Amino acid sequence: MKSDIIFGQYVEGDSLIHRLDPRVKIVAAFLYIVVIFLAKSATAFALLTLSAVFFVLLTRIPPRMIFRAMKPLLFIILFTALINLFFMTGEHLVFQLGFVKIYREGIVNAFLIVLRILLLIVATSVFLTYTTTPIALTDALESLLSPLNKLHVPVHEFSMMMTIALRFIPTLIDETQKIINAQTARGADFTSGGLIRRGKALIPILIPLFISAFRRADELATAMECRCYTGGEGRTRMNTLKSAPKDWIFLLAIVLLGAAVVLLNRFFPLVTIQL
Repeated sequence: MKSDIIFGQYVEGDSLIHRLDPRVKIVAAFLYIVVIFLAKSATAFALLTLSAVFFVLLTRIPPRMIFRAMKPLLFIILFTALINLFFMTGEHLVFQLGFVKIYREGIVNAFLIVLRILLLIVATSVFLTYTTTPIALTDALESLLSPLNKLHVPVHEFSMMMTIALRFIPTLIDETQKIINAQTARGADFTSGGLIRRGKALIPILIPLFISAFRRADELATAMECRCYTGGEGRTRMNTLKSAPKDWIFLLAIVLLGAAVVLLNRFFPLVTIQL
């Protein structure tokens, strides 16, 4: 069900982005991330935000479902915003209470940094995990890194490990929520008290979570052995990856977006981010 989307989970669909060559999507995601870090101005971030909204709409996944799946990352986002808000200095003082000072530059910087994090999450999820199956990701990574085989790098094994890690992110998040719900039903309190007390209350969750993770890893290893998995040597693929004109057009659009961001930084910055 789309209403049960977890961060990092594949969502079945037939959108344009779903149908793109997974190799192109990996390259496009990498280029888009580079473009996000190239953005230094408010106009560049505005353009990137519009592009992110456009890509989300292309996937045909309800945006509210995607933002709901970001809940586990809210702490990191808020912590980053507070660090920039209270420790960023500037020339325009907005608020002061004792030694706490908030500058206009800090507010702008915090907002743009949070926007950058959200754009990074959208880029990796929309281009990769939400629209690409784990098997397709494995094949795409192996194909892109295949030149390293000449250097005796275990490309297939590396790709498999990366894909398994991505695949188990939503599983571990779901397992964590189930453990929290089970312990809450038994009287555990994870919401009251200060930050330190809440952190201590989360410690009992780690033991069953680690046990569950190791059990799943053992079951996965057994399943792979039962299917006679021996690595990448001599393996064939059921589906051969093929690029189409739409793939190259999509990649060209990302390149043009990067060029537009660089031009906006140079000629129409309005407000510039400080790192």
